[in-house]
Amino acid sequence: MTPLSGDHIVDPFAPSDGPILIQSARESITKFLESQKIAIPNRMSIDPRFERKLGCFVTLKRDDKERSLRGCIGFPEPFYKLLEALPEAAVYAATEDPRFPPVVLSEMNSLLVEVSILTEPVRINVENPKDIPKKIHIGVDGLILKWSFGSGLLLPQVALEFNWNAREFLENLSLKAGAPPNQWSTAGANIYKFQAQVFQETSPNGDVIISNHQR
Repeated sequence: MTPLSGDHIVDPFAPSDGPILIQSARESITKFLESQKIAIPNRMSIDPRFERKLGCFVTLKRDDKERSLRGCIGFPEPFYKLLEALPEAAVYAATEDPRFPPVVLSEMNSLLVEVSILTEPVRINVENPKDIPKKIHIGVDGLILKWSFGSGLLLPQVALEFNWNAREFLENLSLKAGAPPNQWSTAGANIYKFQAQVFQETSPNGDVIISNHQR
């Protein structure tokens, strides 16, 4: 990724790329449910942009009034090429999220698929942990908490969905990491932030919109 200033980066994908990302995630899930094998969709293997190492998450939601969560798993750091990370995140979101039973093939036409492409996480450095909320931009920053007994991540769009302020975002991040809600403010916690391009289906197999959760 090419830095511009501060933690802002060049968007790796254009809004018109949304269908490619969403269809690739859908195809990966469908093929796995049919064959129990993770395969790289052809449209990804021939596009050099997918050779880049980028963090990504795939989120599945029910097409109900609440858009209730059905699965969400991904790779927060750019350790893997996107052509490997995206299919795996999609399959794991459908079958390995411990909060939900595995998705079955007949569900796919009633689920909404969301793909988030992440910037590289950057540690929030402050002298006093109580100042961390001042460094967080709701609707822009996603957060990661790392502590002695684990870690947790919340995507930028989650704070908007639940109408959290920065402190509530951090408290829920702490709980996601399996820690007390005030863990974010302790000396043993490290907080990182990142931004994201979020591609979302408006209906199952429907149009795709993008939210740029970046400055």
